[in-house]
Amino acid sequence: MEVISKSMIEKWIVPFLSIGKRGAKAEIAIGDIVRIILHRLKTGVQWRFLPLKAFLDSGAITWNGVYYHYNKWVKDGSFQKAWTAILKAHKALLDLSFMQLDGSHTPAKGGGENIGYQGRKAAKTTNALFFVDKHGQPLAMATPQSGNHHDLYEIKTLFGQMCQSLEDAGIRVKGIFLNADAGFDAEELRTLCSEKEIEANIADNPRNGTLSETYQHFDELLYKERYVIERTNAWLDSFKTLLVRFEKNINSWMAQHFIAFSVLLLRKSTPC
Repeated sequence: MEVISKSMIEKWIVPFLSIGKRGAKAEIAIGDIVRIILHRLKTGVQWRFLPLKAFLDSGAITWNGVYYHYNKWVKDGSFQKAWTAILKAHKALLDLSFMQLDGSHTPAKGGGENIGYQGRKAAKTTNALFFVDKHGQPLAMATPQSGNHHDLYEIKTLFGQMCQSLEDAGIRVKGIFLNADAGFDAEELRTLCSEKEIEANIADNPRNGTLSETYQHFDELLYKERYVIERTNAWLDSFKTLLVRFEKNINSWMAQHFIAFSVLLLRKSTPC
């Protein structure tokens, strides 16, 4: 199963992956290693059961060798660098007439960092915040938090992370309309949006009482576009490794999302 073409991998992912200057060189092409990693991301197969020969034009590698490269690229941020470059190069494919902000709880089965019991899900989960464009294309992800925390936990830091990642890709957040549900109705977030000149379209949370006049504007027609979040969730769930979290390391979990974001946007760039 080819997730994206070899030419796309060679053009948009391989150039941003670190290559060690010391030690033995890989016996197979770096692009082939990426193809194997993408296969695992899409199918959810365990590392030791990867169908390695199906992706090798020449040479040989063990599953341990594939994991070695993957782990190295996670640690040095290569996958995030590739995603930032892809996002920057394909801005024309995005519809930034408005963005969506949402949180997503993922069941966590293997233990590890940033995992906590979430009563509504009746399971241990990891909660991550995302920005997506008008049509559901993922744009940014904040560092995931334990599932026992609500969406507004550490919102100043996490919101700042996502805004900065867009700025790094050459996307200005100033003037963008931002949809968010009532779970994000808090003066702190509204103030953050105001400071960054983001137009916050956040649903009122009745538990918070009456908003001040500063925050009373709300566009219901714009808010109805929230349905695209379900499309985003379906796209991400198609990557079986993201459906249930087994990764113990939070950086690895984030890297897998950055790879998925890259695949989804690169597919948009392919003419039908």
